[in-house]
Amino acid sequence: MKFDEIIEILGEFGPYQKRLYYLVCLPAISCAMQMLVTVFTLSIPNHRCHLPDPYNDTSYQPRGLLHQIYVNNSIPRGTDGKWSSCKRYDVNLTRVTELTVVDVNASQIECHKWVYDTSTFDDTFITEQNMICEDALYRSHANMITMAGLLVGAFGFGILSDVIGRKLGLLASVSLHIVGAIATSFSPNFTVFVICRFFTGASNAGTFMSAFVLGVELVGQSKRTFAAIIIQQFWCIGLFILTILAFFIRDWSTLQLAISVPSVLLLAIFWFLPESARWLISRGKTEKAEKILRKAAEVNKVELPVKLFDKDTLHSGPEAKVSQMFTSPVLLARTLIIFFNWMVVSMVYYGLGLNVGNLGGDIYINFTAANIVEVISYILCILLLDRWGRKALHCTSMLLGGIACILTIFPVLYLDKSYEWITITLSMIGKLGASAAFAIIYIFSAELFPTITRNSAMGASSFFARIGGMLCPYIADLGTIVQGDFGTALPLLVFGGASVAAGLLSLLLPETLNQILPETIEDAKQFGKKNKKSKYHVNANQEDEKQGKYELQSKF
Repeated sequence: MKFDEIIEILGEFGPYQKRLYYLVCLPAISCAMQMLVTVFTLSIPNHRCHLPDPYNDTSYQPRGLLHQIYVNNSIPRGTDGKWSSCKRYDVNLTRVTELTVVDVNASQIECHKWVYDTSTFDDTFITEQNMICEDALYRSHANMITMAGLLVGAFGFGILSDVIGRKLGLLASVSLHIVGAIATSFSPNFTVFVICRFFTGASNAGTFMSAFVLGVELVGQSKRTFAAIIIQQFWCIGLFILTILAFFIRDWSTLQLAISVPSVLLLAIFWFLPESARWLISRGKTEKAEKILRKAAEVNKVELPVKLFDKDTLHSGPEAKVSQMFTSPVLLARTLIIFFNWMVVSMVYYGLGLNVGNLGGDIYINFTAANIVEVISYILCILLLDRWGRKALHCTSMLLGGIACILTIFPVLYLDKSYEWITITLSMIGKLGASAAFAIIYIFSAELFPTITRNSAMGASSFFARIGGMLCPYIADLGTIVQGDFGTALPLLVFGGASVAAGLLSLLLPETLNQILPETIEDAKQFGKKNKKSKYHVNANQEDEKQGKYELQSKF
């Protein structure tokens, strides 16, 4: 019997699979918190130069009239009326009075010590290490290195879980996750911090991937799309928990520790998790696999055949390299469009998440709003994906998010601060579009690639997604390089422009809903030209031993 035929008899999503699936969804909560905690721990509060005594200049907001005069006469103001973050006048005002006037023609010098606004955060890693002004790019480097960890971890733990098993692969990644996350909270300098974040990123990819593969490899084909989206809701639960903890814990290292220590509890799930039966069969360990499947049948109250396996149980036909998708103009164009969409959707999703702190307004409200619209986007995907079709919904999501981001230029440049809510709302619409597109792009692209190249093509798509993730911190931090209102809108303009371009290009791809999907390279060349609707939807993931890895690409 084919493995998927065994699962059909067992029940595609019976009680046994549900228990296992929801159990392995739990690590997604911790992964989400670790990925986006830098919105708070690497936040850059308002700051200005620290001034020499005698006025005990230790608070951002002046204390008393003379202190305020001293600051006003020592710190230049920008066009937005705020004090300069990195410069002060080269004057030595040891005594000021109410009649002291600022000398706007005085030369300016760079700061070497700063005073930070502590109204939102008691302390961040940025303020602790003074990673501002000429060192502001260090924040982008830190986030990029985390994304690089994702890239390395996805490939590294993917290979490891194929060699030693899904369960041991999950144990290894969870162990590294715990160590890396907790160690981050004790980082004394930038070098140690980014090393810890690199390993945290790598373990996040491995944890999320290995856990989900364990669950999805016992889920039937018709339930895999549902399973791939539901795990995103657990991701959102993690983001809501992060918001609550960040609101009450305003010190970066304490917050990092608070979200990291509970991850130790993830080790408990190993008492309840079996090894993947599909992996055991692929390694010839059929006795162990049969024991697991018959236990599942007992829980699901079904009876399996006496003989379950033969040499063709996991046989899925020949495979080919992704390079064969470059053998004709049609396939080349489609493949490049898919790769570009993966890169953009990852870049925009993480970029908008990291950009929340740069929008203005309350960072906690903004972050919560972004989480809410992400939940809504996944619900919409479940409701509309099999009604509108992959292409229509993906293109709509990309265009909606992209146009919303581009439109932020108008309230930022032409309206005052009282209309800041318009910019935030448009950014949230952008996040809605990016989140939905991230959930759709896997299903759409997996169905477009022919069966014989699906594994390697989806791996290449994942690689481009991580390239986009590594670029996004630098785009999100453009506002720290380009000062003023335009700097606030610039990241959103870049994200919006890229989303619109990718969305429009996706219109050149054929629809896959209710179509007989391509099996060979020749099928792929003809696909979309004279396709006739099938009476049923042929699942793109049939007979794919490595199926589970690609169902979860919507985040890693």
